[in-house]
Amino acid sequence: MVERVVATKEAADFINYLKKIHGSMMLYQSGGCCEGSAPMCYREGDFRLGDIDVHLGTLEDVPFYMHKSQYDYWKHTQLILDVIEGRGASFSLDSVEEKHFIIQSRVFTEEEYEEVKKL
Repeated sequence: MVERVVATKEAADFINYLKKIHGSMMLYQSGGCCEGSAPMCYREGDFRLGDIDVHLGTLEDVPFYMHKSQYDYWKHTQLILDVIEGRGASFSLDSVEEKHFIIQSRVFTEEEYEEVKKL
């Protein structure tokens, strides 16, 4: 099965580290503005989802969402959650750590995209 969003081992380990500190969380791919286009990490309940937010998948038992307008732009790609050194976006739980989440992507093959569209 093709996943819309996946995590590197380093990102999965970082998610689990943050869960131990903060408890239940969610991830949201920011579409810009103050923090740029960054994956944001929030405690469960600290960020309100709207009717037009799209659930892309679950990483380490943490749901990952994106606004529909952003999804329409990225729907042909697989998002790859990764981690790099340095402080993260100021509103995200990773902002006080010495590393933060980033998004990489790859374009789905035609076959993969047909499968993803059925989900």
